[in-house]
Amino acid sequence: LCRCYVEDRSSKVAWLNRSGIIFAGEDKWSVDPRVELEKRNPLEYSLRIQKVDVYDEGSYTCSVQTQHHPKTSQVYLIVQVPPKISNISSDITVNEGSNVTLVCMANGRPEPVITWRHLTPTGREFEGEEEYLEILGITREQSGKYECKAANEVASADVKQVRVTVN
Repeated sequence: LCRCYVEDRSSKVAWLNRSGIIFAGEDKWSVDPRVELEKRNPLEYSLRIQKVDVYDEGSYTCSVQTQHHPKTSQVYLIVQVPPKISNISSDITVNEGSNVTLVCMANGRPEPVITWRHLTPTGREFEGEEEYLEILGITREQSGKYECKAANEVASADVKQVRVTVN
């Protein structure tokens, strides 16, 4: 909800964004069904966008033309997206001594931080914003499940696992 208030009912008001006019007065110019005016009192002229997505991010301007002079107020909408793992390596079987690269790709806003962890009693973590976990000269002790966790501050982390079998 982007709030906008006018000083008197004779003011002419419009909501605009980077692609043009959304509302002029109470006339809707946008074809987007998710966009509506919210008027809980005669001086309110707020903009509501349902089911916000990343394409809605950007600047929104409430332009008020009063009898005296124009006023504008601007809101910059930042859209946050929960982390979601979009691609992860399949379970693999390799020979001891091989080099192994595990991949975990994730989307989200802000950009998720990827953490890899070998699911063993010690559970050593391999941290960083790296989608790739490289294991050089893998040993039998390094076989097992590896967990990829994608996290940002928007929602709980997305977690997936890969099984690595070492012959």
